[in-house]
Amino acid sequence: MSDPDEPQWLTEDEQVVWQAFSSVLLRLPSALDTRMRDAAGISQFDYNTLAAVCMTREHRIRMSELAERTASTLSRLSNVVSRLEKRGWLRRETDTDDARTTVVVLTDDGFTKVKDSSTAHVEHIRQLVLDPLTNTQLSQLERIARRITAAIDTTAPDR
Repeated sequence: MSDPDEPQWLTEDEQVVWQAFSSVLLRLPSALDTRMRDAAGISQFDYNTLAAVCMTREHRIRMSELAERTASTLSRLSNVVSRLEKRGWLRRETDTDDARTTVVVLTDDGFTKVKDSSTAHVEHIRQLVLDPLTNTQLSQLERIARRITAAIDTTAPDR
């Protein structure tokens, strides 16, 4: 019988799986970021932020909701939005329904930047994630990603 206070260590097979998956977790964001900087002159997170606003109705979103969509803290997102404001791609407004809330709005120049950068973004996703996999593997990856996300969401502290 095992000691309940003893951690359940990874088996050899589990360790191999974890190392392979961990490598993806560590290397993919950096690879996407490097390619996006080279292709579009912005970071992957900058692109994700602009694209998240672009995909909303009327190209506007509450700052707190944008933080959720980009899996970011409000503090980090505020710094990114400030930088993107300086470039003329976003602007902040007070929410007309709740003066305590800030809304982020995509400018016309910001829309153009997202549109111009999206080709590179899709190309990088294809090259690094989609093209190396078969259709069966893509379906498996989707199911795996959804299960892991569900496990994260049930254990994540409230934002």
